[in-house]
Amino acid sequence: MARVLYLTQVLPYPLNTGARVRQYYVLRQLARKHDVTLVAFVRADDKPEHVSHLKGLCSEVYTVPMQRSRARDARAAIKGLITAQPIVIVRDEVAAMAQLIDRLLADERYDVIQADQVAMAQYGLRGRGLKRVLDLHNAMYLVSERLAQNQTNPVMRLIAQREARALAKYEAALCAKYDRVVFVTAEDRSLIEQQIDRFGVQVDRARFSTIPICVDPTDKRVIAPVDRPFRVTALGVMFWPPNAEGVAWFAEEIWPRVQAAQPAAVLTVVGKNPPDYLTRLNGQNHIEVTGFVPDVHRLLAETAVFIVPLRAGGGMRVKILDTWCNKHRRLGQKAVDVG
Repeated sequence: MARVLYLTQVLPYPLNTGARVRQYYVLRQLARKHDVTLVAFVRADDKPEHVSHLKGLCSEVYTVPMQRSRARDARAAIKGLITAQPIVIVRDEVAAMAQLIDRLLADERYDVIQADQVAMAQYGLRGRGLKRVLDLHNAMYLVSERLAQNQTNPVMRLIAQREARALAKYEAALCAKYDRVVFVTAEDRSLIEQQIDRFGVQVDRARFSTIPICVDPTDKRVIAPVDRPFRVTALGVMFWPPNAEGVAWFAEEIWPRVQAAQPAAVLTVVGKNPPDYLTRLNGQNHIEVTGFVPDVHRLLAETAVFIVPLRAGGGMRVKILDTWCNKHRRLGQKAVDVG
């Protein structure tokens, strides 16, 4: 039995985002055979009972508050631009997290340190002398690259292009610093390998593995459909730009055609912290923007069609796996079906 220090950028429970689903099932599988200590960032809406649930899987659970603000994001952007580092990596530099990991590494004996997603890779590198595992999930640089392609503001397009290049270089370099690198799809692995070649990084690719995201249907509540007016639902964290921008595109380009064909149709946008340009759509043209909904089962029961209108992204869309479990009709775009 190995002792594993497992680092996550979000608390891996409840299972309401794709990242959490990935983290939770990996964590649960690891905990069946190994002694796992979880270290995770937490937000204001993470509840003690969520931590308690994870303590049922892990030997120890430690948390560090993640404070986000526009001022913090602005400082990260300035520092990233000056230092040529990816802005999203600078943004997640938190002294309290580094200090906690250093203390645990000094006080305890671990065999493996596993960093989940590129944001936690900087902390995983603190585990000198340990076997180091990085679960990249997907090629993050591709998100910024596709956002740049869809960006109409020339300044924002330049920033996104710069971020894409910085992330591509950063992700490629990380692969040489970890003993094992895991991807969720062969496509993401190939994309990172292209950047390894692009930047001339020397790395043994035999250390790469591809492990897809899985869901356990037995963990899902059965959703009985309700006979209600035609509802189209988009679900996801709306502070994530690919989700929000995809919904805005759908509302502008596709929704008028749906309304013309089915005047009673309702578009329901569900997800935490939608930007202003989405909230302004609420109440217009049979569009509902709900923000965060603690229990989405009623809305899903009333859903005739589930949409995933992403124009940027990589990895796998866990929400698509969920729609299969719920037997919903699903509409998406080419970017959605990667993986």
